Amino acid sequence: MNSDVSTGRSALLYEPNVEGHHLVWLKFIVEDLLSAGWRLTLAVDTRPESFDHIRKRLGLLLEKVTILPVWEKSGRRLGGGGAQSIAECFSKAKTDLVFLDTFDEIASSLLRRAALGRMPPALLRGCIGGIYLRPRFLAGNEFSPNNWLKTFGFARLMKSGWFSHLLFLDPWIQESCQSQFPQTPVFSLPDPCPDDFFGDQLKARNHFEIPSGRKVLLFYGAAYRRKGLHLAVEALSGLPVELPVFLLCAGQQVNDPHTLRGLETLVSQGRARVISRYIFEEEEKLLFAASDIVLLPYIKHFGNSAVLSRAAGAGKMVIASDEELVGRLVRKHNLGLLFPSGDADAFQQSIVRAMNAQSQELAQWRAAAFRYAQQSSRAEFRRVLLQAFAQTHVCAAPASPGIIDSPR
Repeated sequence: MNSDVSTGRSALLYEPNVEGHHLVWLKFIVEDLLSAGWRLTLAVDTRPESFDHIRKRLGLLLEKVTILPVWEKSGRRLGGGGAQSIAECFSKAKTDLVFLDTFDEIASSLLRRAALGRMPPALLRGCIGGIYLRPRFLAGNEFSPNNWLKTFGFARLMKSGWFSHLLFLDPWIQESCQSQFPQTPVFSLPDPCPDDFFGDQLKARNHFEIPSGRKVLLFYGAAYRRKGLHLAVEALSGLPVELPVFLLCAGQQVNDPHTLRGLETLVSQGRARVISRYIFEEEEKLLFAASDIVLLPYIKHFGNSAVLSRAAGAGKMVIASDEELVGRLVRKHNLGLLFPSGDADAFQQSIVRAMNAQSQELAQWRAAAFRYAQQSSRAEFRRVLLQAFAQTHVCAAPASPGIIDSPR
């Protein structure tokens, strides 16, 4: 148990989503806060299909928390959505704090409304915190009326003490924010890699029935266009068929006919395998173990990447777009190769270079990956998270014991 955090305190974790990283982060936060003695209420999606995902991710942890449904039977979000929904859940839970593992869930609307003088529900003042993944307006890369409104609203809320604590995945943004608002608890949180993420490559390749003698390129995650799967397909389709390269593509695919046709062609040529579904933890580890190179061909992607930290934990080099935070991290920590964002030809050249890399360079990338993984470890995530919660104050009545509601 962490001695820096007072036991017996309570928090509401508000997470209405189940896709992508949401449940991974929820599990990490639940594990860490329970280990420090916090009593937790989870405001989550208890509809059968969604709660099945939650049950698979959190397992026995669910026996140690109280569950509060976010969605009403009518299909309406409790409280109507946004900050009102959070306030309604907070009122029902009667916890000390409310925390969003994805603060982006409400950030845009909250900040714009604050800029216009429309503050959040009063009971949230000083009690709401979260992990802010993509505060694009704080990067100062471009001016727009929308960004100006968010900047003004953010400053108004920060100066008025609305946030209990905020955690950013971008250390440069955290430093800038801390200098502007030195009295506000803001922290730089690593995008964590699960513990013991290195796996046996041969076993993993047998699991996915990958032909022997291939360099395996992993594209992992939901294939939104900003993730650049279409670039990967274009780059690989332009390579000679006899080149021993194999694309392992895993995660829910989107309905992009051109990209799907390209994938189907690669599969028919024996140069790719597509796993189009939600991926759970054990298979996720196998995917990274099976790969040689992890692809991050993001387009205008803002913020960090869980795929980058997992690649590091598995000791794998990456090929990434040279833009935003991911590009800066790859360059700073020597995690692999960079190419101009959106340039399929340059991406293809990077693939060829990686395949022809000498053993010394491969060893350097591998060592750099493991060093970065230490900085993005679960232990470091836990340390920062608990430090942030240790600096919060109690602003609500303690939670009542028992179950508020159970999953339908």
